Amino acid sequence: MSFLLGWTAALAAAAVSLRVLLRTWFPLFWKDAAFLSKVLRCGAKLLLFRLTSGAVTLTDRFVQQARRVPEKPFVVYEGATHTYREVDERSNRVANVFLQRGDVRRGDCVALLMGNEPDFLCAWFGLSKLGCSVAFLNVNVKSRSLLHCFNCCGAKTLIVGADLMACLEDILSSLHKDNIKVWVMARRSDHVEVHTLLDKIDAASARPVPAALHAATSLKSPTLYIFTSGTTGLPKAAVITHLQTLKASSGFWAYGGTQDDVIYIPLPLYHSAASMIGIGGTIELGATCILKKKFSASQFWNDCRQHHVTIFQYIGELCRYLCNQPESEGERVHKVRMGVGNGLQKDVWREFHRRFGEIRMCELYGATEGNICFMNHVGKIGAVGRSNFFYKLIFKYVLVKYDMVKEEPAKNEHGFCQLVKKGQTGLLLSKVSATSPFFGYAGSKELTEKKLLRDVLTKGDAYFNTGDLMAEDQEDFIYFKDRVGDTFRWKGENVATTEVSEILGLVDFIQEVNVYGVEVPGNEGRAGMAAIIVRPGCAFDGKKLFDHVLGDLPTYARPLFIRIQKCIETTGTFKQQKFRLVQSGFNPSAIFEPLYFLDTIQKRYVPLTDDIYCRILAGEQKL
Repeated sequence: MSFLLGWTAALAAAAVSLRVLLRTWFPLFWKDAAFLSKVLRCGAKLLLFRLTSGAVTLTDRFVQQARRVPEKPFVVYEGATHTYREVDERSNRVANVFLQRGDVRRGDCVALLMGNEPDFLCAWFGLSKLGCSVAFLNVNVKSRSLLHCFNCCGAKTLIVGADLMACLEDILSSLHKDNIKVWVMARRSDHVEVHTLLDKIDAASARPVPAALHAATSLKSPTLYIFTSGTTGLPKAAVITHLQTLKASSGFWAYGGTQDDVIYIPLPLYHSAASMIGIGGTIELGATCILKKKFSASQFWNDCRQHHVTIFQYIGELCRYLCNQPESEGERVHKVRMGVGNGLQKDVWREFHRRFGEIRMCELYGATEGNICFMNHVGKIGAVGRSNFFYKLIFKYVLVKYDMVKEEPAKNEHGFCQLVKKGQTGLLLSKVSATSPFFGYAGSKELTEKKLLRDVLTKGDAYFNTGDLMAEDQEDFIYFKDRVGDTFRWKGENVATTEVSEILGLVDFIQEVNVYGVEVPGNEGRAGMAAIIVRPGCAFDGKKLFDHVLGDLPTYARPLFIRIQKCIETTGTFKQQKFRLVQSGFNPSAIFEPLYFLDTIQKRYVPLTDDIYCRILAGEQKL
C-alpha cells in the first residue's frame, strides 16, 4: 500500500513539476500543440486524398455542403439570401449553358471579370463543374494589361459583369480578333459580338452535370489563376491548384470557426483572401457569409449588427479606416468575436481594441502564389505568425541577410546566403519541396524562375523568394518588416517604411500616411518622404510633427519631405501605391499639392519652396 502511495505521490509531483516547467519556460506549449494538431489533421486529410486517389476539391466540398444543409443561407447580398441549394442549382445552370453550346470543355480556362456579387460564385462553381480552370481578373485592370492577362492564362472565353462592360470598350475588337468569346452577365447586350448569359441561365436545366467532368485526378492540377498586382509592370497569373484552395479554405477552421459563424466579406473576390480564404472557408465550415459589393467604413458596424456577424475579413488599412471613423455610442455593440486577415499595424491594432472591444484579431501571412504560411494563433499584437520547433520540421524556411544596396541576398565566401540571428531582419525564403511546392506563374517559365533562389544554403537547393523582410524573436513570433522594394537606404542605414508609418500615424492630426524614398541628386540612397492625409477638422502642424519625429525616429529614418494629399491611392485590397509618388519626387514646380521640408535650423517642417529645392539640388542645403 505504501509503495502505491509513493508512486502516486511521485506521479503527482512530476505532473505539478511538468506544469510549472511548461508555464515557466514554454508558456504557449498547449496553445501551440492544439494549433499544430489542426495543421497535422489538415495535412493528414490531404495526404489521404493523395494516397486513395480520392481527390476532393473545393467544388466537391461545396456540393457536399449543399446536400447536407440545402436550405441554410450561404450568401447574403444586398438584402437577398441565397441558400446552398440555390447557389448549387444556379451554378448547375451556368454549367449546362456552356455544356450544351459546346463553347468550353474540360481543361479549358475561362476568364471572369466581375465584381462582388452572387453570380460571381455561380459562374466560378459552374465552370469548375465542367472541369474548367477559372482566371479571376482584377476589375481595375484595363486595356493593354487586360489583354496581357488573357495571353498569360490562355483563356478563350470571358464572362463580364454587366456593370463592367465599359472596361472592354477599347479592347472588344482585339478580343474578337483573338477569337475570345465574350459573355455579359445580362439579358441584353449593346454589342453584337457580346453574348448574353442571364437569359440563357434562366432557361437552362438545374440538373447536375456528369461528375466525371470535374473529377480531379490530382490535387496539384490548376483550378484558378489569380493575378498578383504590382506597382510596376504587367500582372502575373499565379497558378492556384486544388491543393492550395483546400489549404486556404481551412483558415477559419484552424482559428476556431464553426458552422454557426456568420462571416463578413468586404474584400474583392478576385483576390485570394476573399475567394480562397473567405468563400472557401465559409464552405469548409458550412457557415454563412455576408458578401459586400464594396467595403464601406460607415456601414460596417451597422451591417455587423443587422446580420449578427461573428467573423470578418480584413486588410490592415480596412481596420485603419474603421478607426478613422467618428466615435459613436453603439460601436461596441455587436457580436463580432474574430477578425481574420493581414497587414494590421500595432497602432491600429491597439486602437481597434480600444474602440470596438477585445475582438480576437487573427493575423496570417502568405503570398497568393507562395508556399509558406504563418498564422498568429495566439493573438500577439504586431506579429503576423508564430513558429516553433515542430512547425520548422514540416515547413522549411530561413531568414537571410539582404544587401539593400545591391538589392540581393548577401553571400558568404562560399557563395551561399547568410542566416540572420534571432531578432534581426532578413529576407524570408521558403524551401521548395514535395510538402511545400511552388507552382509558379502561367504563361512564362522565366517569371516562375525569377521567384526562385537556387544554391541558397547548399548546392542544388531551391527556395521561393517571398520578397519580404521579416524578423523572428526569441519567442518564435514572426514579424513583417517590409517589402524589399519598399525599403530604402539613407545615411548608410536601412529604413523600413512600415515602421516609419507607424510612428507618424501616432500624430493626432494625421489620418493616413504613406512613406517611401525619393532620390536626391548628389546623395547616395533615397531620402525619406511621406504623403499624408490630414484629419478633417485639423490642420498640419510642422512644429508638432518635427518634435514627434525628432523624439521617436533616428536621424536617418526621419522623413525629409512631407506631401499633403486629399486621398492616398491604393490597390483593390487597400495596399498603398508608392510607385507614382516615388517617380514624382519632391519638385514643388511639378507637384501641385502642399510640400514641406524638415528644417533643422527652424526646428519644424517648413513649406518647400523653389529656393529650398534649388539649394538642395546644388548641395547647399543640409540634409
